[in-house]
Amino acid sequence: MPATEGTRSYDAVIVGGGHNGLVAAAYLARAGRSVLVLERLGHTGGAAVSTRAFTGVDARLSRYSYLVSLLPQKIVRDLGLDFRVRSRTISSYTPAERDGRPTGLLVGGGEERTRAAFARLTGGEREYVAWQRFYGRTARVAERVFPTLTEPLPTRDELRRRVDDETAWRALFEEPIGVAVEENFADDLVRGVVLTDALIGTFADAHDPSLVQNRCFLYHVIGGGTGAWDVPVGGMGALTDALAAAARSAGAELRTGHEAVRIATDGERAEVAYRTADGEGVAAARHVLVNASPQELATLTGDLAPDPAEGAQLKVNMLLTRLPKLRDPDTDPREAFAGTFHVAEGYRQLATAHDQAAAGELPDAPPSEIYCHSLTDPSILGPELAERGYQTLTLFGLHTPARLFDRDNDAVREELLKSTLAQLDAHLAEPLADCLATDADGRPCIEAKTPLDLERDLGLPGGNIFHRALSWPYTQEGTGRWGVETGHANVLLCGAGAVRGGGVSGVPGHNAAMAVLEATTP
Repeated sequence: MPATEGTRSYDAVIVGGGHNGLVAAAYLARAGRSVLVLERLGHTGGAAVSTRAFTGVDARLSRYSYLVSLLPQKIVRDLGLDFRVRSRTISSYTPAERDGRPTGLLVGGGEERTRAAFARLTGGEREYVAWQRFYGRTARVAERVFPTLTEPLPTRDELRRRVDDETAWRALFEEPIGVAVEENFADDLVRGVVLTDALIGTFADAHDPSLVQNRCFLYHVIGGGTGAWDVPVGGMGALTDALAAAARSAGAELRTGHEAVRIATDGERAEVAYRTADGEGVAAARHVLVNASPQELATLTGDLAPDPAEGAQLKVNMLLTRLPKLRDPDTDPREAFAGTFHVAEGYRQLATAHDQAAAGELPDAPPSEIYCHSLTDPSILGPELAERGYQTLTLFGLHTPARLFDRDNDAVREELLKSTLAQLDAHLAEPLADCLATDADGRPCIEAKTPLDLERDLGLPGGNIFHRALSWPYTQEGTGRWGVETGHANVLLCGAGAVRGGGVSGVPGHNAAMAVLEATTP
C-alpha cells in the first residue's frame, strides 16, 4: 500500500502510549527505526500512571496499576531506565477471629516470625511446612518459566520439559488450582490466602474447568523469577515517565491527544488514520503495533471482534492521616498494611462471594486486599504530608464483575464501597472513616473505580485489567512466533491482550519490537 500523498511515513506507528507501547517505541527507536506513537489521552502511561487524585493534596498515587512483578530487569537494563523498585518487608497479613479472639496471619519478617505466626493461627506446624513446600515448588517454576517470557514462544512440551517437575506441572497447568490448594492446605484462611493469586482481576471459582484461574495464578507467582511483588519508587508513573524519556531520547515521536480511528493494510504497508482536537491526519508505516485491546484492534482493522471481555474488580485509592489501629493486639498496623492485607478472603468466603456474584448479586462479604505504598516508599507524599504521618492505602476488590454495575454504576459503586469498607472495619479498633484525610474542599480522600469506570477512563474492554483472559505462555493455534502476531502480517498486538500479556510487564512491547526487528533486519 503506497503512502497517501502528503502523508509522512515511518518504520513503525504505535497505537497507544501505555507502558507496552513505550517499551516497543524505545526498543525500535534505539535500533534506528523511525517511530511514531499515537496516544488518545492527553498523557502517556495508560493505566501505569501516578496522579494527584485529590484536590489540593500533594500525594501522587498509582491510580490504577500499583505493584511491579512481571517487568523483566532485562528491559530496564536494555533501555537504560532510571527506575527502581523496593521490596516489601512483609508479604501479607490476614486478620481473623479464632475462639472469639482477634488474631491474624503475618507472613514475612523472617522465617522464624512466619513460622510462629502460622503456629499462633493454626496451633501447629503443619500449615507452615505445607506453605514452605508449596511455594518452594512455585519458586522453582518461576525460575524456569519467567526467562521464557522475552524469548520466542516455546511449545507446550518444551515448557513442560523446562519446568521439569511433573507435580508442579499438574498443579499449575492441568488441574484446577483448587485441587492443589485443597491437597496441600487444611486451614480455610490459609487456603484463601493462597487462592487469591488466582483471582486478581479474574472472575472464576477455584475449580473452574477452563483453568483461567490457573493462568492468573501462574502469572502472579512467576514474576521476576521469584514471584515477589515490589513497590515502584515514585509510584507507577515513574516507570512510564522513564519509558517515555527513553523513547524520546532514542528519537521516537510521541504525540498525545491523537486518537487512532482506522488501520488500513495490505500486509506490507499500512496507513493509520487519526483525529485530534484540530482535525484529522494519516501516518504511513511498514509496521503498526497496537497497544490496545484485541477488541479495539478489531475495530481499527475492521476484522471480526473477539468475544467480549469482562473485568471483575473494584479499585479504591485512599489517603489517611494515620493508619488505623487493629483489633489484633499482637500486630503493628505498620507491618500489617506494608504487605498485602487480606479482607474476607477465606477459602469458603471466596467461593461464596463468587457464587453470589455469578447469580447477579453483590457479595454479602466483598473480598479485597489492601496495601500501603507510602510505608515502603514515602516519596509519593509531599514533605509536609510525610512529616505529619499521612499514609496512602490502595484497595483491590475481587468478584465484582462488570455486569453487576450495568443497572446503575454510581449507585452500585457506592453500595459496594460501603460494604467493602465494612468488612475492613470489622478487623479495626477504630473506623477507617476516622482516619481519612480531607481534600482542599473538605471531602474525604477516597475514590473508587468499577470495571465500567475503567472502561470509560482507559478503554479497558469491560474494565478487564488484562484486556482478556490471560493466556498460557506457550504456543497454541494462531499464536505466532512471539505471541504478538495478528491476521495481518505487518500489524502486531503489543498490549496486555497479547500472549504473555497482562500486568505491568513490558513483555508484549518487547516481543512486538523483536518481531519487527526480526522481520526487517537483513
